[in-house]
Amino acid sequence: MTRLGLVVNPTSGKNTGRRIGLEALTLLRAAGAEVLDLSAADAAGALARGRAAVADRAVDAVVVAGGDGMVHLGTQLCAGTDVPLGVVAAGTGNDIARELGLPVRDAAAAVERILAGRTRAVDAARTVTDAGDARWFVGVLAAGFDAVVNERANGWRWPRGPMRYNLAILRELPVFRPIPYVLVLDGERVETEAMLVAVGNGPAYGGGMRVTPDAAFDDGLLDVLVLHRIPVPEFLRVFPRVFSGTHVTHPAVEVRRARTVRLEATGIVAYADGERFGPLPLDLEVVPGALSVLA
Repeated sequence: MTRLGLVVNPTSGKNTGRRIGLEALTLLRAAGAEVLDLSAADAAGALARGRAAVADRAVDAVVVAGGDGMVHLGTQLCAGTDVPLGVVAAGTGNDIARELGLPVRDAAAAVERILAGRTRAVDAARTVTDAGDARWFVGVLAAGFDAVVNERANGWRWPRGPMRYNLAILRELPVFRPIPYVLVLDGERVETEAMLVAVGNGPAYGGGMRVTPDAAFDDGLLDVLVLHRIPVPEFLRVFPRVFSGTHVTHPAVEVRRARTVRLEATGIVAYADGERFGPLPLDLEVVPGALSVLA
């Protein structure tokens, strides 16, 4: 790997992304790699620069430095192509990197993996927009209470960091009601009311929440978790168990596996890999081996 495109999120991991990204850049260049800086003022700019570099074959691989959001961005650039993705994990949660067995907050170890050039093929989930554009995710898509909280928190400018998310939880809990869903799993239609719906290509999100604990990155299937209607006090007792993955033993929790998933609900905006993904309805399909990761 001699020509690398590098995208750094300087604010990842409480602003440690800049430091770890600069360290990775220094190490890569010291090892003789030609590094093209694809970073931009925002994600849209980085996507545009990255897509141009991949389309022009100006890079042999794309490397992202940051958290799950940067892996998400890198997946948009590399999924469905033969250009591999390298990850310098520098975020707060780093769920995707950790579950893939990649170094976390260790630029030297990450660079060593990247320069070794060995790759691992992993699945990615894809939706196609009305304009015909593909949008991908590699970790977990949230489309229930967690997505409602994310949407609320992202509408606030203050406070910053985890406190904004915690306040959004407090704001939503008193008014939250079970959400009517229509799910279509490999053609089978299911109607239900649920507190939580998550589609996992991988097992974890949100900084260690193992919401779909048995999901595998390379099994050609999506794990669809549904926490059916329960009283809010019971939901408060069940939800913390997501950190250990033991919530799946609750009688109101159902996990199904499918290759294609359609989610329908009114007023819900889904989040994938921690990023705003799009409003429901969404049609998702798993694409086996769509992403090559330098691992």
